[in-house]
Amino acid sequence: MPYTINIPSANAIPRFSDLSSGQFKSDWADKPFILTEPVRQWPLFQKWSTDALLEKYGDTVFRAEAVDWPLWIYMEYMSNNEDESPLYLFDCSFVEKMDLKVRSDGDYWPPECFGEDLFDVLRDQRPDRRWLILGGAGSGSSYHKDPNATRRVLPADRHAWNAVLHGSKYWIMFPSGPSHPAPPGVYVSEDQSEVTSPLSIAEWLLNFHAEARKSSRCMEGICNEGEVLHVPSGWWHLVVNLSPSIAITQNFVPEAHLANALGFLRDKPQQVSGFGNDVKDPSNLFTTRLRDTHPALLERGLAELERLQLGKKRKWDELVGMDGAGAAKPSKDFCFGFGDDDDDAEVP
Repeated sequence: MPYTINIPSANAIPRFSDLSSGQFKSDWADKPFILTEPVRQWPLFQKWSTDALLEKYGDTVFRAEAVDWPLWIYMEYMSNNEDESPLYLFDCSFVEKMDLKVRSDGDYWPPECFGEDLFDVLRDQRPDRRWLILGGAGSGSSYHKDPNATRRVLPADRHAWNAVLHGSKYWIMFPSGPSHPAPPGVYVSEDQSEVTSPLSIAEWLLNFHAEARKSSRCMEGICNEGEVLHVPSGWWHLVVNLSPSIAITQNFVPEAHLANALGFLRDKPQQVSGFGNDVKDPSNLFTTRLRDTHPALLERGLAELERLQLGKKRKWDELVGMDGAGAAKPSKDFCFGFGDDDDDAEVP
């Protein structure tokens, strides 16, 4: 795999044995990283392999993109297909189907550094949050970004972690923002609500990988068996399995991004999906539940949201030459622009 060789040191995704919740909140909530220890403590890590899953769950039906197959059929497909873009098993009901216990004394649990998932307050009304992922060598996910969730669900400003239980995955990632263009070969609608990447993973790697690797924004690395990678909200990423792999991914709303989640639900309702038909106003539901369970945290989140929006308004006023009261400032010359390359503030 030539694209995995000689990863520039400046591009390498940082690796740690583990992080504390305080370290994550203060320094790493907006950055990708790999942890090498937490997954190795899971009982599932000791038990799961493709053979073990086939023996225990061979007749269990899982979702593989647009089809529902018993696991034994997918395993046969995974071993024998020669598709350029192989089907990827991606099932959001695996915990129930496999009768797994997701808790500290159970089969597996979220790495502790990520802290509480604030969407837990939604209880049975929350969107899907975790998936079992199986794929053969060369399968994976072409370029996309999860500003709100992992993969298919877009409920709020959310992060994700992806834990490899068997095999290994290559990741290449880019931050997003008004001053950051999409990765080469990726096309985005004007409001950034739709992303098109017409190339297969193999085509993108062949035609654009070398160019992408030269970018100062590029981050890449290999998440090996027993490791977990953090995917910050909004980061572009392409993922390819280097060998047959088994992984679990889960998305979450961390305390460090509560203000962003509140703002997204309130201000971009047309981009919110994944909730059941019984949820008519996700923003109000989330705010009400937080007020009942975490009132002080909600107040801090709302205050931070107001501060962020005032900052955006102030920048907008500076750009268009307005004073704080909305009146035009005197100016000899006016040059319209959206900040320099290091400025990621969104302009309304």
